[in-house]
Amino acid sequence: MNEEPTSPELEKLRFLYRVQCGQLAQTERWIEAELAKVRERAARRPLPEGPQYVLSYLRVGGKATVDSVHLGDCSMTSHHTKPLTADQARQAITSGGIRACEICRPDSELGVLE
Repeated sequence: MNEEPTSPELEKLRFLYRVQCGQLAQTERWIEAELAKVRERAARRPLPEGPQYVLSYLRVGGKATVDSVHLGDCSMTSHHTKPLTADQARQAITSGGIRACEICRPDSELGVLE
């Protein structure tokens, strides 16, 4: 019989290896369980879709003043906004005298030519 040589130090290292493999397997199970929870939460409540267009207001002298029309995800909107439908946004730009944001260009998206 050919037995593999061993030593007390080698036995300690093999024991440590088995413990670490068990810990790694446990960590993988925790990751899978947390991933399942995250997926379940995401599936249960989808994020609501924001408005496609918004009317941005500025505060002037404590009074809300209409500023401009933006795409719903434009980062240049003020903190005070009102959601608009495409028809309302088109009307605001064309006959309402409200300017379109020069950054997100809702007028281009709406097909409004100036």
